[in-house]
Amino acid sequence: MKNLFLLLFIIAGLVGSAATAQITIEQYQKADSVLKLADLVYNQVQRVDWIDSTNTLWYSIKTREGTEYKFVDAEKQSQTLAFDTQKLVDALNGQLDKKVTHKSLQLRNLKFDREKQSIQFVYENARWTCNLNDYTLSKDSVWEPRKQRDGYWGRPFNELEGDPVDSPDKAWTAFIKNFNVYVKNNKGEEHQLSYDGAPGEYYSSYFSWSPDAKKLAVNKVRKNEDRFIYFIESSPDSQLQPILQKRYYLKPGDDLPVKHPALFDIESLKQIPVDTHDFENQYELSNPKWNKNSLTFTFEYNQRGHQVYKVASVDAESGKVKVIINENSPTFIDYSGKRFRYDLEESKEIIWASERDGWNHLYLYNSETGEVKNQITAGEWVVRQVLHVDEKNRVVYFYGAGKNEGEDPYFLHCYKVNFDGSNLLDLTPEKMNHDVTFAENYDYFTDTYSTVQTPPVTVLRSAVDGKVLLELEKTDIADLLDKGWIAPESFVAKARDGKTDIWGNIYRPTHFNKNKTYPVIEYIYAGPQGAFAQKSFNPVSYAYSSLAELGFIIVQMDGMGTSYRSKAFHDVCWKNLKDAGFPDRILWMQAAAKKYKYMDITRVGIFGGSAGGQNALAGLLFHPEFYKAGVASCGCHDNRMDKMWWNEQWMGYPIGPEYAECSNVDNAGNLQGKLMLIVGEMDDNVDPASTMQVADALIKAKKDFELVVLPGTNHTLGGTYGEQKRRDFFVRNLLDKKTPNWNITSK
Repeated sequence: MKNLFLLLFIIAGLVGSAATAQITIEQYQKADSVLKLADLVYNQVQRVDWIDSTNTLWYSIKTREGTEYKFVDAEKQSQTLAFDTQKLVDALNGQLDKKVTHKSLQLRNLKFDREKQSIQFVYENARWTCNLNDYTLSKDSVWEPRKQRDGYWGRPFNELEGDPVDSPDKAWTAFIKNFNVYVKNNKGEEHQLSYDGAPGEYYSSYFSWSPDAKKLAVNKVRKNEDRFIYFIESSPDSQLQPILQKRYYLKPGDDLPVKHPALFDIESLKQIPVDTHDFENQYELSNPKWNKNSLTFTFEYNQRGHQVYKVASVDAESGKVKVIINENSPTFIDYSGKRFRYDLEESKEIIWASERDGWNHLYLYNSETGEVKNQITAGEWVVRQVLHVDEKNRVVYFYGAGKNEGEDPYFLHCYKVNFDGSNLLDLTPEKMNHDVTFAENYDYFTDTYSTVQTPPVTVLRSAVDGKVLLELEKTDIADLLDKGWIAPESFVAKARDGKTDIWGNIYRPTHFNKNKTYPVIEYIYAGPQGAFAQKSFNPVSYAYSSLAELGFIIVQMDGMGTSYRSKAFHDVCWKNLKDAGFPDRILWMQAAAKKYKYMDITRVGIFGGSAGGQNALAGLLFHPEFYKAGVASCGCHDNRMDKMWWNEQWMGYPIGPEYAECSNVDNAGNLQGKLMLIVGEMDDNVDPASTMQVADALIKAKKDFELVVLPGTNHTLGGTYGEQKRRDFFVRNLLDKKTPNWNITSK
């Protein structure tokens, strides 16, 4: 019996010891120090700048001695130092009280003259010019940082604030008066062209003259009802009392302005009727764009709900409207992420991007008939971004991804292809992520390629065939590795369909020990507008590197419903944002844990901000069997509460029951795991009421959670204080350790 009591006492002591284990302030500080590892990367090209129309470029790198600047002559395939940095340092020290060293010298806004004989730059709040022949230095002026633009991202566009617009021949000036269209000739004689403008339905001041100055086009606008979000700035710097703030902020289902193209003949001073009856149900209708021959102008029409997108042409004589391009989708058209149009007026063609065959590709249209002449690119891969259209040689340069077997389908490669679809060529064949910068004449380009594991290499290539002409720099990470840095691991597992590959990364702490077990935390952002897992080399991340150092494995991946794969892959998000790719993400982590036994997926956390905040809480609400703790920052927890343009794009219009089905507010009663909500009281990106409403629903459901409100703070993952709270939260709930008493720490 005595031995039994002794055994129980020992077990109780061990349990008590585990429960009282504590992470110290010193451990937090050590975790923060991992961010300094970024300083141990050398010879990585930081900026590439081609000099005017020459085939010469300069770039900068950080060496162990300090920043160096180099010239490259693409034609001669030669590389030299751009200037003697020490001589510039000496020249600056001759004029400054504060001593400069090669290592401390940081030049901003650096520019070379075309002949490469002088440089201009900003240093110590002054603009300088240095003659590179003798290093004479002149202080040109005081430099003040550019003030942040006043205003706000969602500010409504004022159709009436445009200035009067002169005709191309300067014979006429168009302007708005009493909400109507007027023109004035050189003699000052005014002529009223429209008579039906009014405060609620007026003509825009953003006129478009035909190149021959004989016609004038502009939109007539029917005003919508304004909506504002309101919030209290509780702790302003300017006064003691709080300030009521408001922002113009349209939400899903709100009224929108309706535009109608209007056409005027200047010779007769008459309006030509334009029938736009088929374009009433608008999300957006663009301003008129004249063709060079003045015979027609075009406009683009995005139907409310984003399932119909048209390019239409208006005849300048008759006002007759003809649809040239007509895109339709049973789900959505990704107008915000994949729209591309390039008019080839000389050949009467248009290059247009479409996902009509299930992948984002380029098509060549006859701009007069609206017929597709040919598909320029095709296959089970995607065009990501058009970089340049060479009209003379009929060649398109673009970023593409997903074409190469056995390679991460998100890696960007630079391709070129003829307008007729022939001679598709990968100019950057290395199986890595590529970042290119072309010379102005597109004869040469620089290419920096890397992966999350492989440090960058920068080369000079020929735009003819992609041949490497000169290796410019190879990044040096020897010091980084000496400090124990562990590269992220790119990991692949099958999606819910058992066929599709899901790609992501695993991040381990620098003190990683494969014989220990680690809780897993997913950093999530499943916004359908893009893909978000890291692809290029970057040794640390503010969002999760310090967190990993506390004893976690961090993962990030792109599940179904995100962009840059097939249309079917993307369509999973349609009216279904609560999905967020979770079935794929969970399978991915289960596959990783099967391979790596030290990944403990009985202790899985999740965090994110904005759409990632919505995702983080959705993980807890809809998959409580897997996610045990989550931190949701500034989340759009109900898509009816968030900005119109983003939410209607994916959740559809009109507002249907899917909005409630995907709502974290309506489903708050499902909470089982541990939750922390973070919100900035001044968030004008996602209405902060969205977080407060989900908090209200949790309270009504008698759920336990933590709420962190950041006074005076806009849209944020949390900032310094939020990061502290997030780390404490995961340490307590996944590591089961006590956190520091921050109220008694030394200042």
